[in-house]
Amino acid sequence: MSKFESSTVSRPVPEAAQRIIRELDLVPHPEEGGFFTESYRSAETLLREHLPSRYAGPRCMATAIYYLLTPDTFSALHRLESDEIFHLYAGGPVRMLQLDPGSGKAREVVLGMDLEKGERPQVVVPRGVWQGSCLDRSAEYALLGCTVAPGFEYADYEHGSRSELAERWPGHAELIHRLTT
Repeated sequence: MSKFESSTVSRPVPEAAQRIIRELDLVPHPEEGGFFTESYRSAETLLREHLPSRYAGPRCMATAIYYLLTPDTFSALHRLESDEIFHLYAGGPVRMLQLDPGSGKAREVVLGMDLEKGERPQVVVPRGVWQGSCLDRSAEYALLGCTVAPGFEYADYEHGSRSELAERWPGHAELIHRLTT
């Protein structure tokens, strides 16, 4: 079993994760999986003429969400027009795959607190980089935060194609299959 695979046995949502879902009013994420709620949306807006041409309209300056992964969920491979910064608040570790179309490189990073093992409590995903994540086999849940600037809009979200990504990064096809629907 690879380090990204989940057990084939379905595990119940741990009580700690159920409490987080209730206390933070998390709901299923409609696009990528897991549970989330938007915790911040800047009241200030960047006008279209002050943004790079990749944005079709104005964007708020920044957004933030709480994001929860449980044993039976994962964050599906996707990319945004803006940079994303992930923060681990509780639980974990979380394994993330990043696929960079510009360089053709792939990297696996771990959001976690074991710094000696190379885990990091904060990970940056540059705009345009495909990313998806899942719990490490040892984890029962993970509460993350994700900050996006300029702010997130669904118009800037692109869901990854399993076949296209696996063709471009064949060395990661098994993991790409795990992180796509």
